[in-house]
Amino acid sequence: MNQKENHSGIYLLPNLFTTASLFAAFYSIVASLKAQYEVAVIAIFIGMVADGLDGRIARLTNTQTAFGAEYDSLSDMVTFGVAPALLLYSWNLQQLGKVGWLVAFIYTAAVALRLARFNTQVETADKRYFQGLACPPAAAIVSSFVWFCHQNELQHFVIAILTAFITVVAAVLMVSNVRYYSFKEIDFKGKVPFLYLLVMVILFVAIAANPSVVLFVGFVIYALSGPLQTLLALHRVRKQRKRQSSDES
Repeated sequence: MNQKENHSGIYLLPNLFTTASLFAAFYSIVASLKAQYEVAVIAIFIGMVADGLDGRIARLTNTQTAFGAEYDSLSDMVTFGVAPALLLYSWNLQQLGKVGWLVAFIYTAAVALRLARFNTQVETADKRYFQGLACPPAAAIVSSFVWFCHQNELQHFVIAILTAFITVVAAVLMVSNVRYYSFKEIDFKGKVPFLYLLVMVILFVAIAANPSVVLFVGFVIYALSGPLQTLLALHRVRKQRKRQSSDES
């Protein structure tokens, strides 16, 4: 890490947000067991916000430690792995019997593998990109889908199959080698064009008006951006090879 660990204590502020994320995940699990699915989804998104803040606060206050990194990773496993998987199974996947809980487990295992790979590559990986879909967007996709379906009372067998499909796709994208833009280069302390602020205001209004739809569509677009960029890159490489072969001939 960037600084030596103080073994006599831990930094309170960033770890407080990590604990808040973990608490939200635990609350989501309790809500799922009580069939309070909308509450469970909202708790996952609250945990996501808290998780997004803990790392940034640690960097801004120069309080990054090995303990904080490990604690954050363990919290992420619950917030973006266990809580969404239990939500999915409790809400609809249980209609599929053994297939349902296997799908939920595949998602949970994918989150664990994604986090383990991230932790081992954190010092060498390109900060501009994620290798594979990050856990928070994956959790956002499956959770917002549950939210939308629950609000519209869509819970029949066909929806269970669609839920399983979306869950498996999210799991595969997490453990894939597809690159995703990380947004870590955005400087929140620096000046930005006024248009950026206007876009943020419109986004907040849209989320407030119809959160389940806007969040699902937004995160699905982000999830598709990785494979799309990969396909475009492959297309450019093929074009270059064709040009080279035509020039040589």
